[in-house]
Amino acid sequence: KSDLEASLPRKLKAWRKPAARFLVVRDQDAGDCMALKARLTGIAEAVGYEGMVVRIACRELEAWILGDLQAVASAFDRPQIARLAGKRKYRDPDRLGSPSKELRALLGGYNKIAGARSVGAHVQIDRNCSRSFQVFISAVRRLTGALST
Repeated sequence: KSDLEASLPRKLKAWRKPAARFLVVRDQDAGDCMALKARLTGIAEAVGYEGMVVRIACRELEAWILGDLQAVASAFDRPQIARLAGKRKYRDPDRLGSPSKELRALLGGYNKIAGARSVGAHVQIDRNCSRSFQVFISAVRRLTGALST
């Protein structure tokens, strides 16, 4: 996260395509969502880049993975995990204190990078119940629509 914030000004200043848009995603962790978003937007504005979109994954990106428990069940061949989607605890994965710990508990271990790649192949965007994921998807759709016009 510190690397992202440190390198962002340099990357924005060096980018040469005027129609390009940037979408920056960062974990909230224990930080204040609005303060994080304002800080990242401020970095872009300080170097004269306007229009960068910032999205914050509530708590951790792993909440987005837990937002589609059917995908988790399919990726790890554990059909019983899909049944957890109806439980109150998993209906709003953005509220979980530590989604990565939750995944480790559900799976008996979880590697963030390999796990995300495995689950990604099974994700159905519209099935995901993470609100912050849906806000991110909306931003991607808006940006890609704006670029194609």
